[in-house]
Amino acid sequence: MLGHMTETARTDTADRASELLRLHTAPELLTVVNVWDVISATVVAGLPGTTALATASHSIAASRGYEDGENIPVAEMIEECRRIVAAVDLPVTADLEGGYGDAAETVRRAIGVGVVGANIEDQLKPLPEATAQVAAIMAAAAAEGVPDFVLNARTDAFVRAGDRDPAEVLADATERGRAYLEAGAPVVFVPGLLDEAQIAHLAEAFGPQRLTLIGVPGSVSLARVTELGVGRVSYGPWSQRVALTALAELVEAVQAGGGLPAGARALN
Repeated sequence: MLGHMTETARTDTADRASELLRLHTAPELLTVVNVWDVISATVVAGLPGTTALATASHSIAASRGYEDGENIPVAEMIEECRRIVAAVDLPVTADLEGGYGDAAETVRRAIGVGVVGANIEDQLKPLPEATAQVAAIMAAAAAEGVPDFVLNARTDAFVRAGDRDPAEVLADATERGRAYLEAGAPVVFVPGLLDEAQIAHLAEAFGPQRLTLIGVPGSVSLARVTELGVGRVSYGPWSQRVALTALAELVEAVQAGGGLPAGARALN
C-alpha cells in the first residue's frame, strides 16, 4: 500500500501512472508486447521504442504451472508483478484477470508494488455490478494516491460471444464500454478478432484513444487501427507463444541434426 511507502516511491508511482495515461491518450498508437517474468520484461524494455510494459496473466500463470482463469493465487501474481516493476524503469500495467474475487483490493495491492494500470475482466457480469466494480477500482486507486491509474476495463462480450448474433454482441460491447468510461475508466479493452467495421464503430462510440485491442492472427493492421482512433494494442499470451515456438523449433532443429539458428542474440 502506498501509505507504507516512502514519499519518493509514492510520487514515482503516481508519476508513472500519469505517463502511462499520457501514452494511451496521445494520438500515436501505444503498442505493448506482453511480458511474464523479469527476463522477458528486461528484454522488451531494453528495445528501442518501448515506452511501457504490460504483463499477461495467462503467461505468468503458465510460467508458474497454473492453468489460466484465476487458478494462480493472487499473492503469486502480485509478486511476479512486483519483480517486473522492480526490474525496469518504465510504467507497468498488469493483467489481473477478473480481480481474484475482489478487484478493488487486488488493484490496491498491485499499486502497492508499483503497478500503474490494469486489465480487469467484466466476465459478462450484470452491467450494474460490472460498472460498480469499475467505480470501486478507480476509487481505490485514488485513495492510494494514484488518480491517473490506467484501468483498461475489459468487456468479454466478444470472447464469450458463443453463437450470439454479431450485431447483438457489438451492441453489448458498446453499452458496456460506454458505461465503464462513465464510471471512471480511462480506456476500454475489447479483446477478440474484430473486423474493421466493428473497430470503427467502437472507436467512434468510445471516443479517440479510448479503445484498446489485442493483436491476434488475422487482426486488422496497426496502421489501420491507428487511423480508426484506437489507443492501444497488446498481445496477451501471444508473445509467450512466439517465444515458446522459437524454443520448440530449436529443439526440432537439434533433433534433426542441426543447431542454433543464425541470428540468435544474447539478450540476457
